[in-house]
Amino acid sequence: MKVFRVELADELRGVVREPAALFFSILMPVAFFALFVSLFGKFSNGGLSAGTAMVATFGAFGVISVVLMNPGIGVAADRERGWLRAKRVSAVPISVTLAAKVVAALPYAAGVLLAMMATAAITGSLDAPVPALLRMLLVLVVGALPFALLSLAIGFQVGSGTAAAVLNAVLIPSAVVSGLWMPLSMMPAFFADIARFLPTYHLAGLATAQLTGGPVWAHVFALLGFAVVAAGLAAVSYRHARS
Repeated sequence: MKVFRVELADELRGVVREPAALFFSILMPVAFFALFVSLFGKFSNGGLSAGTAMVATFGAFGVISVVLMNPGIGVAADRERGWLRAKRVSAVPISVTLAAKVVAALPYAAGVLLAMMATAAITGSLDAPVPALLRMLLVLVVGALPFALLSLAIGFQVGSGTAAAVLNAVLIPSAVVSGLWMPLSMMPAFFADIARFLPTYHLAGLATAQLTGGPVWAHVFALLGFAVVAAGLAAVSYRHARS
C-alpha cells in the first residue's frame, strides 16, 4: 500500500503535467457544459430541467473523457521512454503502477462532475435533491472504470501523440451518437438505433435514472458486458506490447 500511495501521488501530479490530457479531458468538457447549460439549462425536459438532465449526460461525457484519456496517454508515454520496461524488472509490480494510473483519474473525474454541478447551480438550472446527485456522481465515477481499461488497451499499442488522437476519435463520435451533448430526440432517428449498442449511452442512461427513477438493469448489464470486453482487450494488448 505504501508503494501504491507513492505511485498514485506521482500519477495525480502527472495528469496536470500532460497538456493534451488536461485540455481534452478536464477543461474542454466543463467549458462545453458551461456553454450549453447557459443557453438551454432552464428549459423543461419531461419534468426535469434541461440543466439537471445535462448534468447527467454531460457528466457522463466529462468522467469518460478523464478516465479514457489519462491512463492511455500516460501508458503510451511511459512505453516511449522505456519506463514500463524498467518497471517490469523493478520490485514494484506492474499491476500496482497500472492500478495507480486508473485510480489517479477518478478524483479528476469527480472534480469535473462537481464543476458541472456548480455551474448548473449558479445558472439556476439545477433542481435535483442532493441524495440523487450523490448517487449520480457515484454511478458515473464507478461506471466509467471500464473506459479506463479500454484506454490502457490503446495506450499499450501506440505512442502518446497517436493515443490522444485515437482516444479522441473514440470519445467524440460516441458522445455525439449517444446523445451526451444533445438529446437523441433532436438527432437523426438512426442515431438512437446505434446508441443502444454504445457503453457511453448506457452510462448516461444509468446516471439519468438516478435523477428520474427510471429503469437501470439494462444499463447495468450493458456496462458489465463492456467491462468484460475492455478487460480482455487490455490483457491481450498488454501481452502483445511485452512480446
